[in-house]
Amino acid sequence: MSTIAFLNIAMHGHVNPTLPVVAELVSRGHSVTYHAPPGYAEQIAATGARVLSYSGDDVPLSGPPTPVTVMEQLARTAVRVLPAVLADLRGARPDLIVHDSLCPWGPVAARELDVPAASSFTTFAFNRQVPSPTRASWELLAAAAARPRPAGGYLRSRWELRRRYDTGALPLVDLANIRQPLNLVYTSRAFHPGADSFDQSYRFVGPSVGSRPVDSSFPLDRLRDPVLYASLGTVFKADPQLLRNLATALAPLGGTVVISTGQTDPDALGTLPANVLAHRSVPQPEVLARAALFLTHGGVNSVNEALYAGVPMLVVPQGADQSLVATRIVELDAGLSVRTEEIDAEVVRALAQRLLDEPRFRAAADTLRAAQRAAGGYSRAADELERYAQRAGQVVVDQPAQD
Repeated sequence: MSTIAFLNIAMHGHVNPTLPVVAELVSRGHSVTYHAPPGYAEQIAATGARVLSYSGDDVPLSGPPTPVTVMEQLARTAVRVLPAVLADLRGARPDLIVHDSLCPWGPVAARELDVPAASSFTTFAFNRQVPSPTRASWELLAAAAARPRPAGGYLRSRWELRRRYDTGALPLVDLANIRQPLNLVYTSRAFHPGADSFDQSYRFVGPSVGSRPVDSSFPLDRLRDPVLYASLGTVFKADPQLLRNLATALAPLGGTVVISTGQTDPDALGTLPANVLAHRSVPQPEVLARAALFLTHGGVNSVNEALYAGVPMLVVPQGADQSLVATRIVELDAGLSVRTEEIDAEVVRALAQRLLDEPRFRAAADTLRAAQRAAGGYSRAADELERYAQRAGQVVVDQPAQD
């Protein structure tokens, strides 16, 4: 059996897909440690892994993120957490490190300890055909010039990392695309754009959907069909009036409308129609299993879970790579998209009515549902990690060249 260390960033959409994989590895007899911010300790511990929390405050990924601010925050966090992470890992002596594709301290730790590493892509994977948001480009250079403070902070942190550690496995710029000889991508080849343009180091394992701790505070017994579900994610703090507009638009179409408010206080939405349930946190897989429609910001994790359940989507991109995700959903006929500035009750209601009435959207979502499930999910991801750890124990695996 192997000792496997997971390292991740402070975003639910990046942590959640790894948890069923971790639980599966533990059930197979592997020893798993998981480095994450303290706020994730309880849900990680439920998998059976040993939790190693990052010291200090939560790893900061404040919003709304831009490529330049994310790069600066990630590099600065790497400088701060690496001493303790390396001390913990030297004690754990892992055979394999699995890190998020946006976790720069992962590849640095692997090089420092001479341990093989795998990368976990909970976003789309990126290459020339599917460009990364942090790739070297004129757009990124212009953004850096417009934000000199985070750009300067990034350069200082990168210099500090290079001074202290072996950063040869770390991209100079493209911190949203940290690759390894094994790259797990948590969606199917059918949904991922340009899947055939990626080499064999990329394994499209499908959505990693497993059981989660029961949320007894959410009244699943109150759901009445058709269930319409709206969530704009946890990174962006949604405007209360926007959420209220969504509730007002969907209420006449649904038996129950569920609104996940995330960082927004549900009370800020005011009085809502009687068939609307507004909660900060929603047991998303359980609600999606009942849903006829999902209004989403287009985060890859949420979209994968919706397609796993075969639910058509109305996508309202808020930033990051969500416009790319929305484009892919529309291309495959699994939903429609609308810009935030175009939202009003009539527009949302009309688009939602189309998704409910036109069979082609449900048919496309059902086709993708089959592809998502056939990809293998967390069980296949665990298989891939086991095989990789076994091979890596027999031969020295060179790190791939990074740009």
